[in-house]
Amino acid sequence: MCIISALVEHKPGVLQRIAGLFSRRNFNIDEISVGVTENPEIARITITTKGDEKDIEQMLKQMNKLVDVIKVTALDEKNSVTRTLCLVKANTPTRDAKSEFIQYTDVFRGRIVDVSRTSLTAEITGDDDKIDAFINLVRILGIKEIARTGTTALERG
Repeated sequence: MCIISALVEHKPGVLQRIAGLFSRRNFNIDEISVGVTENPEIARITITTKGDEKDIEQMLKQMNKLVDVIKVTALDEKNSVTRTLCLVKANTPTRDAKSEFIQYTDVFRGRIVDVSRTSLTAEITGDDDKIDAFINLVRILGIKEIARTGTTALERG
């Protein structure tokens, strides 16, 4: 897995041009997240993809050629902080089911963000392994819906 972090001009069409570049090169984007940085005129795009070192290097060079791209970096997973956000809505029609889901959420340092008579929704943040473990654990309760963001990352230090 490769994590690519790109600082780009925060304006319409930039994401489309970058996604088009991946498509033309027959690369799949596994995950993508985009958000404005501390400077409202600059956005950070974090893309997770797969490829060998040569292919990734070529993709970075192609991205750097785009006019709206300011800086592109392939992040080393060991020297980066990465997080994903996941919302999980579970079927919790009984008090016992609600209690169990709340306990699991607490163990994973998540928080309950929505409550209804028959379901609870938890917010979990962390790396993909942590989120996958939470999903597998609460699957026995009956998952109604899952919404997951793409990975977002910054270099350490």
